[in-house]
Amino acid sequence: MITRDRPCFVVFCPNPSAFYVSSWRGGDEGFEMDRQPISREGYDKLKEEVRFLDDVEMPKISQAIADARAEGDLRENAEYHAQREAQGMTQAKINQLRSKLNSCYIVDRSSLPKGVVTFGSRVTVKDLSDGTFEQYEFVGPGEEDYSDDVMKILTTSPLATGMMNKKVGDIVEVSVPRGTLKYEVTSIDEE
Repeated sequence: MITRDRPCFVVFCPNPSAFYVSSWRGGDEGFEMDRQPISREGYDKLKEEVRFLDDVEMPKISQAIADARAEGDLRENAEYHAQREAQGMTQAKINQLRSKLNSCYIVDRSSLPKGVVTFGSRVTVKDLSDGTFEQYEFVGPGEEDYSDDVMKILTTSPLATGMMNKKVGDIVEVSVPRGTLKYEVTSIDEE
């Protein structure tokens, strides 16, 4: 959705069903994309994935396209069309990863304030509705993992945004689509 407060732009990829939407801020200085924090490890992981797709997968797909093209009539060549689609999807993935890399900045965790929730913090909270405890770690793009015991969630998520700069003992109310969640911060671990 485009609003006057927060316009956005869409970058189209070779595959028309895949596109990336990003917000931007404007002012007298020009336009600037919202930048997200990322750890050195997360940045290196994304860079390696781009390198792998560029240097390993794309040449394989190009060779498969050449092999399929050699089979003859391209109008009825399903293998050729499948490989062209795979090429478009792979290029879209590369573009998306490069865009993520360009919108990130590497954070030195040792320079972040101690005793408050920041990027990279591992936070234990008590859900005030049922008394259960949950652990979250606030990470950058490409580092999220929702399947672990300690959920690694993006710093741009509503939960992380609501908890930023809170201290142990603070009560946090977070508005989410299903209502309002209330948590108490019980511990903060800066790794």
